[in-house]
Amino acid sequence: MKNLQTLHLLPILALASLFVEISGSISLHPVLTGPDKAFLGSRVAFRCIAPDSSLPVAYELMRDSGVLFATALESDQPAPFFLKVTATSEGSYQCRATAGGRTGVSNSVKLSVVIPVSHPRVTSEPFPAVVYEGSPLVLSCNVAKGSHLSYTWFFNKKEVTASTSPFLRLNGNKLVMEKATPEHAGSYYCMAWSSVQDIKRFSSSTDFQVTVKVYVSKPRLSFSISKEGGSYCGNVTCWTTRGSPPVNFSLLLDDKEVGSVTATESLAAWFPVAMVPGLDMGVARCRVNSEVQELMSEPVTLVVVPVRGDVEVEVEYLFRADSKMAAARLSCQIGRGTFPHVSWLLNDSVLPSETYVDSHIQPVLSHYALTDHRRTLFLTKLGPEESGYYRCRVRDSYDESGPWVESAAVLVRVTGVLTTTTEVITIAFCCFLLLSLAVGVGCVYKMFDRERAHAHIAPTNPSYEALPLPGPTPVSGGKQADASSADCDVQSQTVEVTV
Repeated sequence: MKNLQTLHLLPILALASLFVEISGSISLHPVLTGPDKAFLGSRVAFRCIAPDSSLPVAYELMRDSGVLFATALESDQPAPFFLKVTATSEGSYQCRATAGGRTGVSNSVKLSVVIPVSHPRVTSEPFPAVVYEGSPLVLSCNVAKGSHLSYTWFFNKKEVTASTSPFLRLNGNKLVMEKATPEHAGSYYCMAWSSVQDIKRFSSSTDFQVTVKVYVSKPRLSFSISKEGGSYCGNVTCWTTRGSPPVNFSLLLDDKEVGSVTATESLAAWFPVAMVPGLDMGVARCRVNSEVQELMSEPVTLVVVPVRGDVEVEVEYLFRADSKMAAARLSCQIGRGTFPHVSWLLNDSVLPSETYVDSHIQPVLSHYALTDHRRTLFLTKLGPEESGYYRCRVRDSYDESGPWVESAAVLVRVTGVLTTTTEVITIAFCCFLLLSLAVGVGCVYKMFDRERAHAHIAPTNPSYEALPLPGPTPVSGGKQADASSADCDVQSQTVEVTV
């Protein structure tokens, strides 16, 4: 009986022995954990564990496919490996575990050594960073040391993003201006940074100035004249509306250069010239030169025509949308004169200048405005005070002692209740329409009344026109014949009147 039980246990023992042998031949499967990035000079830890082993395990840390890096004693706990990161620490790490004659190699963890950034600076292409509008410009953020870097750009202390400008493009450590505009001129700096987990290390460059120059526009020319004692002095002004200084202005008189000025802070230059009123002093032109441009102004003849001819005042009333009078515009029409000075008078009192600002003195007329070099007077308030006779007078602006040329007085009458031109036209049109309707109705009525009268006479005496004339009567009956004839005439006249 005992032998029979032993026979039954033999298969079980054989299976157990086979399981032990198979278990001993299966390798371990250790797992290695650790950082994938670390700052240079920092300390990191790798941990290796063989979860499928119940026996004490010996661990070894290897780098770059088999090079032994560190070992750990047998233990039934995960094995930690600590190391200080150096420039040579970068590579792939694996863990080898050994227990009970079994060996296994873990997964691979690649460690990257992050070098903190230092000394970033901005450079440009072209250098120096001075370009004309529409030209390309590339700024680069270069560092003395650093790896695994990201870059942030700032323009006038504000961060540059993809939506900042359609002509700005971020590309790695570069800020690309495809078409520079004057709005891109200013101060730039870059910030380079790297991060490991939640730790960020960064460094910023110093400010870098970008200048975007504006092309010079076509120059213009004007001139003036003044009187000093008994002589006259002329002045020609050359200017341009846009451009980046410095620019050079030259004055040409009859195609000969008579002066040249380099403007460093403005876009204008002034040239003294000889000038006499009434004389043609020649044709003047301005020439402007920049680094990349040369432009000429339109020619201007230097002739000063003194004020002369008739002076007139034209009045125009201005109305609101509701047909109420809102203002009056008085224009001073001048015959001739290059530099006229216009003065306005109301009832022989001179109106104050538009630059009159003395608040302690009440002006003659407070609600008015002067435009077009005082040639146009606007009455912005209409009332009894603004009513009166207006005149303008003109003299040469460069000669304060010169004679005035005056216009005739024009009456401007403003009342409280105004009938506008539109209202007058409307009333006249309505009256004309009513009169036309009355005449038309009268004609139609007369036509129908005549037709009614004809219809009434025709049946009463249908053969009136065919009646024979009365024959001759004896002389002795002359009185009776006259009476009969008279009666006939009366009867005939009565019929005609009735018709």
